[in-house]
Amino acid sequence: MSYFKGTNTIITGAGSGMGRQMVLQAAKRGARVIAVDYNAVSLNETADMAKAQQTSIETYVLDVGNAEAINAFAEKITPSFNKGKLILINNAGVSIFTGNFEHTPLEEFEWLINVNMWGVIRLTKAFYPYFLAQNTGHIVNLSSIFGLGGMEGNSAYCTSKFAVRGFTETLRMELADTNISTTVVYPSGVKTNIVSSQVPKGGHTNEEMLQKVAKKFEKNAKITAESASLQILDAVEKRKQRVVIGSDGKMFDFLTRILPSSYTNIVRKGKK
Repeated sequence: MSYFKGTNTIITGAGSGMGRQMVLQAAKRGARVIAVDYNAVSLNETADMAKAQQTSIETYVLDVGNAEAINAFAEKITPSFNKGKLILINNAGVSIFTGNFEHTPLEEFEWLINVNMWGVIRLTKAFYPYFLAQNTGHIVNLSSIFGLGGMEGNSAYCTSKFAVRGFTETLRMELADTNISTTVVYPSGVKTNIVSSQVPKGGHTNEEMLQKVAKKFEKNAKITAESASLQILDAVEKRKQRVVIGSDGKMFDFLTRILPSSYTNIVRKGKK
């Protein structure tokens, strides 16, 4: 029997990319899926895709950067769990195209941190009393290979994904004597719209620069959202605590481990 069957599974960022694929696959595995996204249109498209595969999901429009909205969502949905197992997949995330740290306006940095870091922390906190009361469940947080090592031009994104890594590893230690599992996921280049959907900000970047970066990302992104999502859900089924997605991700993981300081020089030379 699938690990997901009969569970209450919340998946954020469900309107596109890996979030959408995880929703569809979790529904196939028998979960009661609660799909969350800030975009009602794309969320409805995910619901239509679920119907097409003869499954059903519940949808909730939610901005994970809004603390009050998160608490209201948790208060509304928690009573419907009926003491069943909860799987929380914090997948929603954003990126910005501003250039190096010196070119990144603090308001843009703060916006990204609010979604990528605080969204994960606040959602986990909102459902934490339920996890502890049931002494079962699973918390899955999406970091990135940029949570394994720093990368120039991505100061805000790397900061947020390192934070997700540290937060999840701390939960793993604190929950070691419980039946609550944690998984932190480090995807590498996955074919999603996370780069192409950006808007140049800060005055140092422009649309032409973004298009070049987006084309390069598209060329190097070897993994489909469907494949990445299958790997993530399979890892959750096996209670894996740490998952690196993609051969380039595994290589970067290895490099940052064996050369924790000098990997930056190697990566910089490789980009020239």
